[in-house]
Amino acid sequence: MKKSENIDLNTVESFGDEWERFDQTRMSEEEAKKIFEGYFSIFEWGNLPPNPIGFDMGCGSGRWAKWVAPKVFKLHCIDPSNALEVAKKNLIAHDNIYYHKASVDSVELEDSSQDFGYSLGVLHHIPNTAEAIQSCSKLLKPKAPMLLYLYYAFDNRNFIFKFIWQTSNFLRRLIHPLPSSLKHYVTDVIAAFIYWPLAKFSKALSKIGVSTKSIPLSFYQHHSFYTMRTDARDRFGTPLEQRFSKDQIYSMMKNAGFEKIRFCDREPYWCVIGYKK
Repeated sequence: MKKSENIDLNTVESFGDEWERFDQTRMSEEEAKKIFEGYFSIFEWGNLPPNPIGFDMGCGSGRWAKWVAPKVFKLHCIDPSNALEVAKKNLIAHDNIYYHKASVDSVELEDSSQDFGYSLGVLHHIPNTAEAIQSCSKLLKPKAPMLLYLYYAFDNRNFIFKFIWQTSNFLRRLIHPLPSSLKHYVTDVIAAFIYWPLAKFSKALSKIGVSTKSIPLSFYQHHSFYTMRTDARDRFGTPLEQRFSKDQIYSMMKNAGFEKIRFCDREPYWCVIGYKK
């Protein structure tokens, strides 16, 4: 693996630990497919060329690659952490996947060689997210699509949402340095006593026709407790996290050479697609 400069090794180690514990094998096929379709709702599969070749940047446990691989000719799964070994086990049924233990700026793929790319929930955990998007762009052929999901800066939310995030971010700074076993325990407690009650409360309100848009974590009302545990570990156990407004993401995509940039208008925010010039 080539030397990487745009990487936080503590965060890489944290994600390796996360995906070894939450390898996604306990998630139902129905839920996994629903989450996948939510992220890829703006991805136009029909516009890809015949026998497309693409990449999954920061593949983790391979939970997205599982659904992408059957649709394409070749898929490059890229991750700098030990999660790559988890992905290999989860994706053993697919013989069109190639694995690269590398970071976004060190993967040994030729520039302008890929027909599509995606990176979901990864590049906001990298020191320089703008440079990471540019690294992805370099790999793509002209007119190739790039699907990206970055944590949002609550730019479409009210003051209360932003205040709650500030509080949760303070907790994250206390939790992420903990030893692995203790960190898993604490984030499980958060999932049980914060994520689950708010999700169920939101679900109950939805059933009687009350809008839940203003309720934190209402996004999880249709998800399993396993997903809540996974995301609580992700949210509170990760050393490096950045958040971006819609305008900031648009600017980073544009500066990386993308055009026809389009955002998904529903959660998770912000999911965006652009096409390399």
